[in-house]
Parts: sequence; structure tokens; C-alpha cells
Amino acid sequence: MVIVKRVILKISGELFGDNNNHIDFEKYDNVAKQLVEIQNKTEIELVVVVGGGNIFRGRQAKSMVDSNEADSMGMLATIINGIGLREALVRNGKPDTRLMTAVAIPGFAEPYIRNKGRHHLNNNRIVIIAGGLGMPGFSTDSAVAQYAGELQCEMIFKASTVDGIYDSDPKTNKNAKKYIKITHKQAIDERLKIMDATAFTMCERDNMPIFVFNIKDLYRLPEIIAGDYSFGTLIEK
Repeated sequence: MVIVKRVILKISGELFGDNNNHIDFEKYDNVAKQLVEIQNKTEIELVVVVGGGNIFRGRQAKSMVDSNEADSMGMLATIINGIGLREALVRNGKPDTRLMTAVAIPGFAEPYIRNKGRHHLNNNRIVIIAGGLGMPGFSTDSAVAQYAGELQCEMIFKASTVDGIYDSDPKTNKNAKKYIKITHKQAIDERLKIMDATAFTMCERDNMPIFVFNIKDLYRLPEIIAGDYSFGTLIEK
């Protein structure tokens, strides 16, 4: 049973690398195989927004570096991951996969146009979006929130390194309390860090639900699509 038909999945760039290699092609391949299997099983219309944290994050720049230029470098890092994931999806049975970017690089990706993105989704093509919003100062989370509304998605799936949202960092506080279900407003008021406040505000405006789960449970996406939110945190208005 499919509860939602069109979703947007945020994948951290950290999933595509490790301490020894910024880019690990086996990890692109592993994610692609899971996404192919999930779409074939559920026939979900799928948008994937990739981060670039395995290569570079704008906020990592030293104070001597212009923040706008650092953010531009971070956006290019997400495009590298987008190219890698697209190649893996094409090779694993999704030849019509599209990579779109808000940054104009026509030799590598299609320019992002929302009506064109909707057209691809209507034709059952996986759409990868890289480059964030194409502007410095905005996180990939804000890009996900914006694209979710523009592409008429029904839900955001946020793949994280923890299994939901906690009142403090569960990696450093063993007594951290996990939320099973909260509102956008609660997430904003309590300054929960799983997404930035701008993204939460945009999702509240659009009445866009968010489900936060552990990236290790990516294979369980069909369960989420069918309405099982027991292994993460659901955020609704």
C-alpha cells in the first residue's frame, strides 16, 4: 500500500565518502542499487537532493575566506556527488535518470526548471538535484524545502546519521530524548538542529511533512512510503 506517491529524499554527501576517500564509487553504487530497487517495488516518483559534505562544506572555511565563495565551492561539491550518483543509477537500470542544477553547467546537467522537473517525474524518471538553490547563504536543507513545494512533492525524507530527532545530541548524550512526532513550530522554537530554521519555516508554510530517519535504514523506504513512521521522527504542522 502506497500512502505517498511523490517524495523528495535528502541524502548527506557524507554517505558517499569516508575518512580515507572523499569520494567512494562503491558507495554511489550501493545507494543507486537501493534506490532502483525501491522505485521498482513502489513505483514512487522520486526526487533526490544530494549534499556535498564528503568533499567540502562552505561553513568549514576559515574566517579569512569570503563566505560567498566558500558556499560556491560547497555547491560545486554537491554537483560532483550528483554526477556520481546519476552515473550509478544509469548503470544500474535507470537510464532516464536526470541531473538538474540551479547553477548553469549545461555540459554536465540540465538547468533546473520546475515544470521540466515535474515532467520528468510524471514520466517516472528519478530526478537528482544538485547545486543547492544556486545561491550562497542557503543550506541544502533550504533547497530541499523549496524544491519539495515547487515539484509538488507530498513529503520530505531526510536521511540522517541518527535515527530521528533528539532534544540533544545522542552521540554525546546517552540520555538524549528522542521525539517520535513533533510540529514544525516545535522544531523551530526548540532550535532542533536536524534542519535549519529557514527550512522548517518553509515546510510549515507549505504544510510539508518531514520524516527523519537513519541513512542505514534507506532500504526501509517502502515502509515509510506505506505509512510506517515507527523508526524515525515525523514532523507535521
